Amino acid sequence: MDYQQSGADAAPVSAFAAQDINAHPLEFTGSGGEYFRVWIVNVLLTILTLGIYTPWARRRTAQYFYGHTVVAGSPLEFTAQQGRMVKGFIVLVMISIAYQIAVNTGQDTAVGVFLLAGALLSPFIWGSAMRFRLGSTRWRGLRLQFTASWREVYKASWPVFAIALVWFGVFFGIQYLAPESASALQELAADESGDADLPTMTAGIWGLLVLGLLLSVMCFIRLEYNYKSLLVLRTQVGAEAGRWKPVYLDFIKVWLATVAVFLLFVLGVSLLLGVLAGGTAALFIDDAKDRSFALIMVAIVVGIFGGIFMLLLTSAPARAYREARMFQLMWDNIGLSQVARFKCQLRTGRFVLLRVKNLFLTLLTLGLYRPFARVSEYRMKAESVTLHVKGSVDQVTSAMVRQQKEGGIGDALADAAGLDLIG
Repeated sequence: MDYQQSGADAAPVSAFAAQDINAHPLEFTGSGGEYFRVWIVNVLLTILTLGIYTPWARRRTAQYFYGHTVVAGSPLEFTAQQGRMVKGFIVLVMISIAYQIAVNTGQDTAVGVFLLAGALLSPFIWGSAMRFRLGSTRWRGLRLQFTASWREVYKASWPVFAIALVWFGVFFGIQYLAPESASALQELAADESGDADLPTMTAGIWGLLVLGLLLSVMCFIRLEYNYKSLLVLRTQVGAEAGRWKPVYLDFIKVWLATVAVFLLFVLGVSLLLGVLAGGTAALFIDDAKDRSFALIMVAIVVGIFGGIFMLLLTSAPARAYREARMFQLMWDNIGLSQVARFKCQLRTGRFVLLRVKNLFLTLLTLGLYRPFARVSEYRMKAESVTLHVKGSVDQVTSAMVRQQKEGGIGDALADAAGLDLIG
């Protein structure tokens, strides 16, 4: 999916190619206290309206973060029309309600139709969402555009259909093996000598499930790579298109490293829980005379909540690690034609520690620290990125604005083709 630029479009690029490269670190001017006021109003109104306020809340949140993200001295703008976001929200709610009715009333055929339609429409929904999101983004009068055709979107979405085929195969495989396993189980109950076929059938079922899971993960990684690369390569500013360097193997490496981090934390937490459980047991044995039922119940409750908390801790660092590594991979290897490129200096360890700290404080404050956590993580990521531009930003943006005006008819046609189901 290499992007080929026409000679006419490449002309403005060559005008700046010989100029010096200027660095412009991104800035985030927001604060946790400011965003808390936006967040608490959104939460309260969403609760009071039973979720109806959701599209308004999403627009206010996007406008806050966009408006406080400064790129080369100018903030981003989120210009989405509220009516379009409400329309998309209503459509999704109606589809969700219809699906839940079909599930709860046992209409298996309808559920199957919904799932099949969801698989077929998911690429269209993703492409429409990207068109809407980028089309609603402005910077210095420049409008971002997602120019991928529907053929390109569906071609990039092949892992979605591959996952569906994998699980169809797993389902029919289990249907074939399950009756034979059940028959072997009945024979085993009637004959104490046992039946050697039962373990084989059971192993076959588990093997199918494990194979389906592994293939699904590989397809999901490929889907993520396809979508991100298509998004960058087909994002256009003026007549300049995005530049993309990562390869699929880079994504595989990030996922393998994430699994290693997760297993490492699971091992560490398991050892810690083992030490704590052993110490607690020893304490009860030593103080057997002073034990009381209330103390035992307190210990059980603390153990349950401690276990849940530890489970959250084991997954949070791995998820934060993957998020940071993927952010680095993306922003260190993308650019805009030959005009600009980005460099990222996000430190993975610092981001993981920040995520763990935010998790602790969010739990301790019963969720009230969440807006402060979101701002701190967004700030760390945004301010780790530097934009490098060839020549003056004013000259480059002026040329792009002229290109954008010349392509106005194409923009209007692109808008007409996109149905922004997701705001």
